[in-house]
Amino acid sequence: MIPAGTQLRFDPALPWWVVGLLAGLALLVAGFALWRGLRGWAWRGLAGLAAALALAGPALEIGSRAGLSDIVILLDDRSASQSLPERGAQTDAAIDALARQIAALPGTDLRRVTVGDAEDGTLLATALSRAVAAEPAARLAGVIAVSDGNLHDPAMLPAGLPAPVHLLLTGRPQDWDRRLVIEEAPAFGLIDQEVTIRLRIEDQGAVPDALRGGSANLRISIDGEAEQTYAVPVGVSLELPVTPSHAGQNVVQIGFDAPGGDELTDRNNSAAISINGVRDRLRVLLVSGEPHAGERTWRNLLKSDAAVDLIHFTILRPPDKSDGVPVDELSLIAFPTRELFLQRIDDFDLIIFDRYRVRGILPPDYFANIARYVEEGGAILVAAGPEMASVEGLNLSPLGRILPARPTGRVIDAPFTPQLTEDGRRHPVTAGLPGAPGAAADAGAAADADAGADAGTDGAGWGRWLRMAEAEPAPGAQVAMTGAEGKPLLMLSRVGEGRVAMLTSDQVWLWGRGFEGGGPQLELLRRIAHWSMKEPELEEEALLADVSGGLEVRFTRRSMQDSAGPLIVTRPDGQTDEVALAEVGPGRFTAVWTAPEPGLYRLQDGDLRRVLALGPAAPREFEQTVARGDALAPLAEATGGAVVRLSEGMPELRRVAEGRRAHGRGVGRDWIAITPREAATVTGLERRPLLPGWAWLALIAGLILTGWLAEGRRGAPLRAGGGAAPTPS
Repeated sequence: MIPAGTQLRFDPALPWWVVGLLAGLALLVAGFALWRGLRGWAWRGLAGLAAALALAGPALEIGSRAGLSDIVILLDDRSASQSLPERGAQTDAAIDALARQIAALPGTDLRRVTVGDAEDGTLLATALSRAVAAEPAARLAGVIAVSDGNLHDPAMLPAGLPAPVHLLLTGRPQDWDRRLVIEEAPAFGLIDQEVTIRLRIEDQGAVPDALRGGSANLRISIDGEAEQTYAVPVGVSLELPVTPSHAGQNVVQIGFDAPGGDELTDRNNSAAISINGVRDRLRVLLVSGEPHAGERTWRNLLKSDAAVDLIHFTILRPPDKSDGVPVDELSLIAFPTRELFLQRIDDFDLIIFDRYRVRGILPPDYFANIARYVEEGGAILVAAGPEMASVEGLNLSPLGRILPARPTGRVIDAPFTPQLTEDGRRHPVTAGLPGAPGAAADAGAAADADAGADAGTDGAGWGRWLRMAEAEPAPGAQVAMTGAEGKPLLMLSRVGEGRVAMLTSDQVWLWGRGFEGGGPQLELLRRIAHWSMKEPELEEEALLADVSGGLEVRFTRRSMQDSAGPLIVTRPDGQTDEVALAEVGPGRFTAVWTAPEPGLYRLQDGDLRRVLALGPAAPREFEQTVARGDALAPLAEATGGAVVRLSEGMPELRRVAEGRRAHGRGVGRDWIAITPREAATVTGLERRPLLPGWAWLALIAGLILTGWLAEGRRGAPLRAGGGAAPTPS
């Protein structure tokens, strides 16, 4: 136990103003006696003051205290940048040596704080502030950080601390690095329109003379396609034009060849940028061969989508119509065939032929140009009616060579319920349609439907259609839906770079009118149109990655096959993982996987490949890799601490008095110091009256008696008769 000191306390028996009044009265009486020249005035005054003091209740407060240990905070930086050459070994050795030295100091406790990777980088300043706030300031003897100094939250550093702050800097003086810096990158871009990425290649640290400046080979790849290489100068900002080629995520991978020369790391030599491709407007040309009940279905569907620019023509007066009305008296608009199908055809994303008949309006060269348009990436959708089985069907034009079906010339006029095929249950255009039947209809069920039997049960709520044209699918075409007698109803095919879809019935409008319960008319037509325009969510062979948050990824593999996977995932460091995919529905396989770190991942399942960027364009931990102490140096200087390089040796730990310099150069090596705070806590408290009550009473009485005796000495000897003799003049 250590004495905590003795203090004088007061516990007045009466209010302080009464005690003060009594003291003032005593001083007034003493002053009056002094003015009259009476002996004993001082004793009377002291007696009054003693009475006032006794009423004030003076007491001695005696306490005892226990000494508290000093606290040293040790920050152990274990972020990703600390894994660079030699830094891990330097950190381990420094932490072990400091732990031993602090343990050997009497009355000193160690608080070790480990700083790892965070989403925003190395938050060492935040960890420092929290650790300091958690300890009593009176016990803090020092803060020692073992780090490369690359922290990403310098604004969180405290302005000052009551103890010295030291930074033991890892790394080597000869360290250097070359990195890719993405200065500006867009998050969105219009499909087929250029966007600009601003970047530069930058050198840091002690760059070898042979590699200083010069140029580097910059490699660029979009969605894992073939790389393009350019020689670019180092240290100069460049603008890189990139064109998103499809909707959804376009991953641009940018990197340069490692320069050699013992570069610190190549982890910051590349970056992955995700640009979400969006369409400005979808341009659709709808050509109706004649007015009919389902004509408005397509128009209403396409006009309801604000992202669609629709041009709709309905042929009301074909060339073979002879009604005797002069052309100059007609109010119809002439069909601009040359402008639409020769000059402007490549401006359209989709062309729909709705019950179109070949009547000489479009010459054969125009149909051949439409076929060329599809083969080069365009899309057509044919919604056919009875005309498909006639000599006016599109299959007999030059366009017929790319159509997914060949009509037999037969029109089936009988009610039927559309059914999904096995391919239809897997294809994203028809998979999961509301009310889809549980099993494909066989020929017997179709025959019953033709005979007039109610097929509503097999259709799970879908209404029947009343007519379709018989057709045989072309090689390579996918039959997604069947109709009467199990004949193909909806066929999808790819031709060159483009796509073709065909409905062999014009009765889909019955679903929209609610006939026999109706069906998913708008959803089916929307999917057909958007598949034709290559929307990523409707690709039948696709590998999707949904990053819900952090590094957890949900993989979805869509396939027309019965199985998929395992998925091969290539990490940023080149290691590979195999991820098993589980079937969750027809043609859909999924898996949930957590990535070990941010970066660029390559996905592969068979011939299907994809690039996935997780985290920032380049890991923040490797934006600055050369060890530097400039972020912590001001705080260290303000608190009397120091920045010491571990490459020059482990410093010695000392104790110095508060206010003295806490670092210096000893014999052969540097030293750093902590400052003992000598903090203590009070463990006991005792209060004793300055004097007991009887002592105060005796003191006051003694002072009064002494004053009375002093005043009595002035009297002369008494005269005879009891009178006092007069004093001679």
